[in-house]
Amino acid sequence: MKRYFITGLLIWVPLGITVWVLKFLIGTMDQSLLLLPSSVHPETLLGVHIPGVGTLLTLLVVFVSGLLTTNIIGQRLLLFWEGVLWRIPVVKSIYYGVKQVSDTLFSSQGEAFRKALLVQYPRQGSWTIAFMTGQPGGDVVNYLKGEYVSVYVPTTPNPTSGFFLMMPKSDVIELDMSVDAALKYIISMGVVSPDNGNGKKNSGQ
Repeated sequence: MKRYFITGLLIWVPLGITVWVLKFLIGTMDQSLLLLPSSVHPETLLGVHIPGVGTLLTLLVVFVSGLLTTNIIGQRLLLFWEGVLWRIPVVKSIYYGVKQVSDTLFSSQGEAFRKALLVQYPRQGSWTIAFMTGQPGGDVVNYLKGEYVSVYVPTTPNPTSGFFLMMPKSDVIELDMSVDAALKYIISMGVVSPDNGNGKKNSGQ
């Protein structure tokens, strides 16, 4: 009986969490309808609430924004908007901090979160999965002897929190594992083991 109960949990827990996350995301993006006059809301026009309409509106706005900023006029409008935000003290710090992180993460030329690593943390002999985020910069490099890399060590089962470390490149092992597989491994707390890679190599060699 216990085995059947656990099997049922393995079926329903992932499904329930998936539904909860989707409901949260759709509910959040549906808030974009608040930007429109109430006279054009689906509830007003059709007399019934239709979940997901705001999600479509949000995706459309994101797509159109990306389309417009690819031309000269859109880029000038973006520069003007950023210039306005630059003059607002608190907003400036938040906006440019978030923008710098997002530009790094979503840049196709960047190396942030492109490689899964094996590192010793929190002590020698204990190993965990990490992600390369780049190289140390600024005044930090004046105090680091040798070649170092910046890594992010996520926590489990919530990989959105973690620790930022600067480690010698010789202490970092680059894994023949995709970032998606590494994330599944972390979130599952090691239960979902990725396929064995054949191309492991020590990045310091």
